[in-house]
Amino acid sequence: MPVQSNRVASDGMVVVDCDIHVNDLPEFLAPHCEMPWRKSLEILGAAPRRYLDIPGYAPSFGLHPPIPGGHSARSVNTPQAMRDELDALGIDYGILLPDHLLLFATLPNIEYATALSHAYNRWLVAQWIQAGSGLYGAIMACPQNPEDSAKEIERYAGTPGICSVYLPTAGVDPLWGARRYDPILAAAEAADLPVILHSVTVTSPVFPAQINQFENHFGRQVIGHAFSMMANLVSIMHTGVPARYPKLKIVFTEAGVSWVPCMMWRMDRYHQEYRRTVPFLEERPSEYMRRQMWFATQPLDEPVNPKHLVETMEHYGGADRTLFASDWPHHDFDHPRGLAKLPLTQEQRRKIMGENALGLFKLPMPNRLSKREIHSA
Repeated sequence: MPVQSNRVASDGMVVVDCDIHVNDLPEFLAPHCEMPWRKSLEILGAAPRRYLDIPGYAPSFGLHPPIPGGHSARSVNTPQAMRDELDALGIDYGILLPDHLLLFATLPNIEYATALSHAYNRWLVAQWIQAGSGLYGAIMACPQNPEDSAKEIERYAGTPGICSVYLPTAGVDPLWGARRYDPILAAAEAADLPVILHSVTVTSPVFPAQINQFENHFGRQVIGHAFSMMANLVSIMHTGVPARYPKLKIVFTEAGVSWVPCMMWRMDRYHQEYRRTVPFLEERPSEYMRRQMWFATQPLDEPVNPKHLVETMEHYGGADRTLFASDWPHHDFDHPRGLAKLPLTQEQRRKIMGENALGLFKLPMPNRLSKREIHSA
């Protein structure tokens, strides 16, 4: 049965959310998975439910004891529910990313990981991507099998509703600048699909900076996402990814933006000193970043003086290089109204909230004169 959207923006501003999570439970993906791994997902689906802590699917090395209270996990199971919730938040378009499979890169079995990535991509297209819904997908790349991932990107390139490629970033080893991933990056560039790096706090002895040594989740959460993005940015730059793939578009999500100028300045400084070791970088790293990279707002940094955040953004390209993201439906999501407290011009706000993403992901301008419809899967 068709369901209508009631999203109406009185100011005419388009809102594109670059970080929305779907509930990718094993039992949901099982019908889309090849044998024998389908049986594995069915078994996992029947196991007691644990959020971001499913052995063999979303492995989590939990070190801290449970503490009463806190925030309960939230997930969205259907396109209908997602559309209704995005309407309530005032969001036109959402770029869909996984939830449990944010931990996908830590899976060691290559055959299983390959089959799981296929199942996720099939499920995403079959169950979530519907014409006119405003929901767009990032197909999953499989770092365990770059050659197969290149074929997946070629397979889904041009599929209506697929607008990007998700690079699992939590616990990825080696980091995304490693040359073994060249087939993925080359295929994404050829398909003109931006790649999206998205991390989550994961505890590992080597990734990203011995956070297994912290006694509580506060310490791990403070640095986990940002260190992940810093490490992968340097990895991408030190092998010359943006120079070797000059048309590749790279998006960094769920790490805020305050770390970006620091890394830009440090890379420029050491590029000047060690440029003979990176001869493929014919320009300063900052030039590649301002031309080929975008940075999503969530979690929005909150200095005492909001003006300082706007000034920080200006150092890496400001409103032209910034995308809005909410991280819905996670408990720490950022409401679109959160950016209203920043001293931005209306033009800057329009770019960040949606116009940049419309161009980057090649999304159509929403037609609010006719109500959006989606059909229940």
